[in-house]
Amino acid sequence: MKQSFSLVREEGLTIRGDIFIKDDTQEYSRKPVVIVCHGFKGFKDWGMFPRIGEYLAEQGFAAITFNFSGNGVGEDLENFTELERFGRNTYQQELGDLDFLVQQIKHSGLPLANRMDPYRIGMMGHSKGGGDTLLYASSYPDVLRAVVTWNGIAHVDIFGSDVRKQAEEEGTGYVVNGRTGQKMPIEKIVFDDIDANARQYDLLNCVAQMDVPLLIVQGREDFARLVKGAASLKEHAKQAILYWVDGAGHTFNMVHPHKEDTSEFLEALEITAKFFQEHL
Repeated sequence: MKQSFSLVREEGLTIRGDIFIKDDTQEYSRKPVVIVCHGFKGFKDWGMFPRIGEYLAEQGFAAITFNFSGNGVGEDLENFTELERFGRNTYQQELGDLDFLVQQIKHSGLPLANRMDPYRIGMMGHSKGGGDTLLYASSYPDVLRAVVTWNGIAHVDIFGSDVRKQAEEEGTGYVVNGRTGQKMPIEKIVFDDIDANARQYDLLNCVAQMDVPLLIVQGREDFARLVKGAASLKEHAKQAILYWVDGAGHTFNMVHPHKEDTSEFLEALEITAKFFQEHL
């Protein structure tokens, strides 16, 4: 079954999400929880994310997909209608979103809370969302029992030197959404956050300090910087498994709107579910 929710973290910051859980006969059994983080210019209803939720639910988890409060997608769930919020969406804000969600799980603030085990929480993230999971796991070391990244970033400043320069000179830089053609703003505050928290946001140092089990799932046909970054994360990690998916691009060859599950996507899902089953 799927249960949607909308929670106001604070004024102007709304987190919209979906909970996927198997509608089985064990009505009062509590499931381990997996929080699923989308990436840059991503959203919970993009292509593969509902399928991730459905698959994990079938494997015995309570899976939570959600939109970060500043991801730019509002009430209509499919379009970037909140570009001002997108432009001010810092890593610090996303970490706050994640901790807010975790606290809702721990204090029964979500629908189907009686079906979730608040002591067995894992987190996975795609691309920039993978970076968020690493930041959260290192910033809150006693909360998560397992972490998975899918084609995750190894460095937080993903926006490019031209965008940074424009933001520093004019207050706002712009990136183009290749799917919609929109010019999407990145305000100077985003770079200020990165610079002010450089030590905390050093992902290679994060994985070097993390004790939580980590699975790095990486497509071999992804962008070169991410392929290289995955190897670097594995090299620096205190403990990590690096799993390569042959033939997989950045979205494991999935598209939006969803058409069909690719073999590369299913391979990534299978290894991810097994990892969570082992550690949650």
